[in-house]
Amino acid sequence: MDLTERIGRRLHALRTQAGLSLDALAHKSGVSRSNISLIERGQSSPTAVVLDKLSSALGVSVATLFEAGESAAPPSPLARVADQPVWSDPASGYRRRNVSPPGVSPLQLVDVIFPPGQRVQFETSARDADIHQLVWMIDGSMDITHGTTQWQLAAGDCLAVRLDAPITFHNPGPRAARYAVALTGARA
Repeated sequence: MDLTERIGRRLHALRTQAGLSLDALAHKSGVSRSNISLIERGQSSPTAVVLDKLSSALGVSVATLFEAGESAAPPSPLARVADQPVWSDPASGYRRRNVSPPGVSPLQLVDVIFPPGQRVQFETSARDADIHQLVWMIDGSMDITHGTTQWQLAAGDCLAVRLDAPITFHNPGPRAARYAVALTGARA
């Protein structure tokens, strides 16, 4: 199964688990019913902004949408690099890899490579779950705006924020930036 199909199945499972119809999720997320339906059927590769809107409405992190979901086998505490889902945002080209083993820990770890000059704005608002995020710069630089506060991060810097306000990621540098994101607080 490719990653677009995995995201679609996971979205459908989370929507069903939340007891939401397509119309209800569309209303709650601001994403059209038809777009949600296409994503759930694996016929559309959503942008990072759309994934953020859907995850906000479902009260989970974006990283949760990349997990395989329920399995008959117990979850493994080991996530081999070959099994870690890698996804690229069709709008900005940023690439994210879910590093952490799904379903084992309340912590989710994501490795991100962000192209130079690109920007992604998430309309993140208060969620039902209290999700905390650490952004640790590994290489390059990023400007991150959370609500009305902006930070400039360089290699080695680490920023802690709650996912309770709009957040913008911008790489102002001439080369790709790499950072790790650690999330806690929401797992379905």
